[in-house]
Amino acid sequence: MSRTRLYLFDTTLRDGAQTAGIEFSLEDKIAIAGMLEELGVDYIEGGYPGANPVDTEFFDKKRTKRAVFTAFGMTKRAGRSADNDPGVMGLVNSAAEATCFVAKAWDYQVELALGCSTDDHLEGISDSVRTAASAGKEVLVDLEHFFDGYKANRAYALDCVKTALEAGARWVVLCDTNGGTMPAEVREIVTDVMSIAPGDRLGIHPHDDTGQAVANALAAVEAGVCQIQGTLNGLGERCGNANLVTLIATLALKPYYSDRFVTGVTANQLENLTHISRAFDDRLNRAPARQAPYVGASAFATKAGIHASALLKDFSTYEHVRPESVGNERAIMVSQQAGKSNLLTALARHDIRLEKDDPRLERLLATVKERESRGYSYDGADASFAILARRVLGTLPDFFDVENYRAMVERRHNAMGDEVTVTEAVVKIRVDGELLMSVAEGNGPVNALDQALRKDLGKYSARIEDLELVDFKVRILDGGTGAVTRVLVESRDGSGERWVTIGVSPNIIDASFEALYESITYKLLKTEAAQDSTLGANASPARASAG
Repeated sequence: MSRTRLYLFDTTLRDGAQTAGIEFSLEDKIAIAGMLEELGVDYIEGGYPGANPVDTEFFDKKRTKRAVFTAFGMTKRAGRSADNDPGVMGLVNSAAEATCFVAKAWDYQVELALGCSTDDHLEGISDSVRTAASAGKEVLVDLEHFFDGYKANRAYALDCVKTALEAGARWVVLCDTNGGTMPAEVREIVTDVMSIAPGDRLGIHPHDDTGQAVANALAAVEAGVCQIQGTLNGLGERCGNANLVTLIATLALKPYYSDRFVTGVTANQLENLTHISRAFDDRLNRAPARQAPYVGASAFATKAGIHASALLKDFSTYEHVRPESVGNERAIMVSQQAGKSNLLTALARHDIRLEKDDPRLERLLATVKERESRGYSYDGADASFAILARRVLGTLPDFFDVENYRAMVERRHNAMGDEVTVTEAVVKIRVDGELLMSVAEGNGPVNALDQALRKDLGKYSARIEDLELVDFKVRILDGGTGAVTRVLVESRDGSGERWVTIGVSPNIIDASFEALYESITYKLLKTEAAQDSTLGANASPARASAG
């Protein structure tokens, strides 16, 4: 039996950016787009070009390789043509492949918010869609407040659907903007819409204000829609959007859906689901939800003795899917069984191959768990994991050793009498037995240490010339000024590759230096021509104090 293709539309970078306390930088958007590509979504909505400098710059060039790069914006204003509307033309002239127009499907909202007639708004939908389509864009129309609008004025809500499709929209998306619609209502209303529009032209955009966004998305799918809009980890305004992480796993792993529907996410991509979910939270500088479905640290954990006993006999007794299928791991609190499969998968990402019964794997697993108990988290710092693995397994080249370092911050008056802050750092390293000392000033102690550390690496200096630090995040793990601090540093080089390293310490400078040290070490690993990536390599482990 043939299965219906469902299309996943991610709006993390647009609707997710409306979350209270969330501000995406340009680097954030580029990195998150990469995560979404890795996951295998079909559309990535990057924001609203022209709305702010970050979104405008993000749409200066195409930011996706496979997913359809999508820009969001309003339909034309009443009283002018679409080709004379700056907002519409900003979308048309962007580097986006697709344009998503937001329109209002509730007559009350049209009159209240837009101050025009429903006829004028329908004309605006038609003109905007035709203009974007004639420019070669794939066009989507998000019908805001569709379900509330349908219940208030069915005829007008359906006219919005027909107008958008007749004008050339590829997709018309039914939005539960206020998030108050029930799954049974969604199913009933979508079924009615299907009488005038085919399911392969319809999408669903639910919000989670009643905790039913995922259920509403699934109800719409069962009724016939073929596009689902949502966000990573359910990010979004107020209570959030439909959680694509949960939806992807449910659609792929539950036979009730997987026997009838298929998405563009492969089994291999599905195994990265936990990693991507947690890496995304790390980028947001927030703790991953431990009880999140499929990907939470507690999603496959059990503490009760009778449960653990049953799991040892048959894991299906207390697990509805295999944790490995989503890249998570089983945690049985009374045994040491958890973790090996997940660890082997992570090692394979770095071309490190081990047998499951290799005693070094047990040692690495114990090291990872011990460090995680101290605040390390490797889901969002894969480069640090690669370094740790090679260090524990004895395959990390001894590039350089850190003898000592110091950073000084001084606030003083300059010759003009102005109050200034001066930061200086000194780093001593040893390369092939040669002691090298570098001094640098910087914009703060971390920047000064970074400048000093990479100022002179002896024979390795040329290898890091294209190394650039693009992001720096600090998270306090415990309260108070003496709390443990976790630092994440994101780097990139001339090849365009990005990587994240981690440092943990009660001292923010120590944590920062550790992350900086590992960033450089990872870069040197990349450029080490003679590096043997197999475990047979006979290299000595690094002795750097920052490790």
